[in-house]
Amino acid sequence: MRALFAWCALLLACGGVMHCAEAAKARHLKWEVSHMFWSPDCEEKVLIGINGQFPGPTIRAKAGDTIVVELKNGLHTEGVVIHWHGVRQIGTPWADGTAAISQCAINPEETFTYRFVVDKPGTYFYHGHYGMQRAAGLYGSLIVDVADGEEEPFKYDGELNLLLSDWYHESIYNQMVGLSSSPMRWIGEPQSLLINGRGQFNCSLAAAHTPGTKQCTAGGNRHCAPVILPVEPNKTYRLRIASTTSLASLNLAIGKHKLTVVEADGNYVAPFVVDDMDIYSGDSYSVLLTTDQDPSSNYWVSIGVRGRTPKTAPALALLNYRPNRGFKLPAIAPPVTPAWNDTAHSKAFTTQIKARAGTPPPPATSDRRIELLNTQNKLDGHIKWSINNVSLVLPATPYLGSLKLGLKTALAAARPADTFGRAYDVTRPPHNPNTTTGDNVYVLRHNTTVDVVLQNANALQHNVSEVHPWHLHGHDFWVLGYGEGAYRGDAADAARLNLVNPPLRNTAVIFPYGWTALRFVADNPGVWAFHCHIEPHLHMGMGVIFAEAIDRVGKVPKEAVSCGATATALMNGDHL
Repeated sequence: MRALFAWCALLLACGGVMHCAEAAKARHLKWEVSHMFWSPDCEEKVLIGINGQFPGPTIRAKAGDTIVVELKNGLHTEGVVIHWHGVRQIGTPWADGTAAISQCAINPEETFTYRFVVDKPGTYFYHGHYGMQRAAGLYGSLIVDVADGEEEPFKYDGELNLLLSDWYHESIYNQMVGLSSSPMRWIGEPQSLLINGRGQFNCSLAAAHTPGTKQCTAGGNRHCAPVILPVEPNKTYRLRIASTTSLASLNLAIGKHKLTVVEADGNYVAPFVVDDMDIYSGDSYSVLLTTDQDPSSNYWVSIGVRGRTPKTAPALALLNYRPNRGFKLPAIAPPVTPAWNDTAHSKAFTTQIKARAGTPPPPATSDRRIELLNTQNKLDGHIKWSINNVSLVLPATPYLGSLKLGLKTALAAARPADTFGRAYDVTRPPHNPNTTTGDNVYVLRHNTTVDVVLQNANALQHNVSEVHPWHLHGHDFWVLGYGEGAYRGDAADAARLNLVNPPLRNTAVIFPYGWTALRFVADNPGVWAFHCHIEPHLHMGMGVIFAEAIDRVGKVPKEAVSCGATATALMNGDHL
């Protein structure tokens, strides 16, 4: 049945006629993106919302359904696109929503229609992918249920949704100018963490347990009222969790409750039980929670910062055991977030994630290995992030259109390197900190198996190596393994790889001074971004592009790519 729906999804995506035993639906949405005043953490600021909502409307569909979003840009002076994070866009690469890669930015007062199939169930989300608009609030949840006649491989009585994010009081324009300045003016850590778009700044719901902290009021401003998650005693709930943070890596714990992890990035995993879990930007999970504690109490849901010195207070929500009052505060303190630099704790969680039985295994070998060294560098006095010493700069003409038309100016003459020098010392700042810019386009042969090794290194400052969560568009990959220090590609590194039950993901973390090995099949024609999901890092150049079998891409809608050199070519009679 699952294969049947996947086939139907592909047929729909390619514009064919669907003949399926159980018809999927087309779900039509009409959205307008606009700036608006809002108070996510009780401090009023301007953010980007959809149809007057923040976060944007939740999309709910079933596997095999077609999503149709008629998106109007109501921003006054800038373009917009929306990326459907985790949706593979099989047959519809122009709907991926990446400015300058898969499409032109939608101009103010213009409308663009996204049409794509959600081909498999899972927990996803969507967000802006132009400039740093995600950090300005342009995001929302996308939940895909199993198709009619299908069942999840686990049982639950109810469902709750947690969309996690961070929030700055400075505008994204201040942030971008600061990041691009010489010397760089770093905005610092976010002021708040948000749960479903709500948080509290300069106060705490648990002030009674943190002396010197101001107590937040329970009600008041609806924009920032505490999130209450109503549950019944002795039931099992599915918590869908996704992180769209701009910077922060997070940890989630629920007082006195165990969490059973069952899904990661839209793929089922072998269930395992934890007290808390790390969630990096771009991650999504489902966990099962059983309400087996004292029913006379409510319990804290606590979200804290990991991987960076925590200068942002934890976010708190209430797990409300009915019939208790929703705002009844727990008598005990919230769970304590593990130390920000306890990397061993993070690795212990991450390495427990294995594929559920029945998940397709990876190919036994690969056709190509691409090794990507993540470094912080300098360019004419500006700080950049680079991959193999090239900092990504996106073009005025979307790659999908220019490559489809075979425009000679689409790619730089020199192709990016598949590896980096083995003599590079990842434990020290770069000996030569200078870098250059480029398009970082890797051309992949159709249906080849590609290994990617993400190598972390020391930043410009001594004894600093940051966490980087990398997200691949258009695919899932198998996470084969993690290693310490420099990747050598020798027998010892090969022994660390899991080819038996590696998890399928679309986002993977590189730990400080370490490496992460991935494998995927280049079976989805299109042009796909692969980048660090931390907004400032992508803005400063930490990403590459994978171009796959462009000759096999179907007819690209002109409205997706009619800008830059593509627009000129189309006017001259070229055809997509």
